[in-house]
Amino acid sequence: MTNPANEQLLKLHYILPLSWEKVRNLMKITDDFDEILHISPKFLASQLNIREEKAAQLIKHYKELIQRSMAIYYDQHNITPIPYTDPLYPERLKQLYDAPAVVYAKGEVQLLNRPKMMAVIGSRAATSYSENVLKSILPPLIREQYIIVSGLAKGADRLAHEATIRYGGKTIGVLGHGLFHSYPPQNKELNAYMASEHLLITEYPPYVGVQKWHFPARNRIISGLCEALVVTEAALKSGTLITTELALEQGKDVFAVPGNIFSEQSRGTNKLIKEGAIPVWDGFQILEEIQLFSNSR
Repeated sequence: MTNPANEQLLKLHYILPLSWEKVRNLMKITDDFDEILHISPKFLASQLNIREEKAAQLIKHYKELIQRSMAIYYDQHNITPIPYTDPLYPERLKQLYDAPAVVYAKGEVQLLNRPKMMAVIGSRAATSYSENVLKSILPPLIREQYIIVSGLAKGADRLAHEATIRYGGKTIGVLGHGLFHSYPPQNKELNAYMASEHLLITEYPPYVGVQKWHFPARNRIISGLCEALVVTEAALKSGTLITTELALEQGKDVFAVPGNIFSEQSRGTNKLIKEGAIPVWDGFQILEEIQLFSNSR
């Protein structure tokens, strides 16, 4: 039987994908979200820190969903919604100051309970260098049961997912849009395969489309899920470096693969190493460093 409180949260989040912090602000008023139908838009807007017009729309759409079962809806689409209060919700994500109130998953959901996760990211314009690097980086990690997490973007992300699958590992793709969409178009087949045999997750309800500002937000989830992060290639100005900054803010270890000083796609990783990232060129080094860190803590 579906938890009524979860049903209410799923309705609320379907209309407006709030962070858990904002949901908690609403819970200070009431833990029965059906009560928002009787709250003025102005007061609701003040509690959620949104525009009054948006609050009015939230109330209107919530009323339209009041008789609908979100559990049945997601089950029909083979999507598992995971509210913050669910045991499946990743503990590491709870450490984020703006943790999603709900995570939507498709595929092997139990992968979220696996303790060892490593983010592997890099340039969308990744070269054959990243492909070759992954041959040294991934097999030792996979043998140690690490789940490889990336963003299912073109370039290095795609290479990381495909190499993990090829070497018999498990991989999680973190999306910057809802599960009804596939982006970029060239990853459509990989997207479908991972949704069946591995795992896709997102903080956005299924209908939410691709917006460029979603991807920086997605990056905090990639780094948040993992104990460390590996960068294969990156230009000096790239979203990859934003992800590494988030990882450092979250207290995660950052490993970077040194590259040709004349390659634009290695300038970012070389800069990371100069600033303190740990240089690596095979997975055994990463395992040794992680073991060293864990023994010194």
